Amino acid sequence: MPIKYTKNFLDKLENIFASSDYHLRYEKGNFKSGFCILKENKIVIINKYFTLEGKINALLDILKMLDFNPQSFKDQKQQDFLIELKQTELKL
Repeated sequence: MPIKYTKNFLDKLENIFASSDYHLRYEKGNFKSGFCILKENKIVIINKYFTLEGKINALLDILKMLDFNPQSFKDQKQQDFLIELKQTELKL
């Protein structure tokens, strides 16, 4: 699955976080990587001034770090999307 830098693709990534235990926030900050993960509080913060492409890349990096289990999501579409993303990462 090719990565699409569209608002729709960003929405799908955001929905994965919305269905997880993590809270996703966009705030200003000078994070070196462009994002910050507070694992104890289960909060993910992304620089709100990022471009669409920057936000998508940051969310993909975070998904790799947090390694969500597709079976932990109730929505089948989200499970399938997460599995596709994991397979895409293997091909890169």
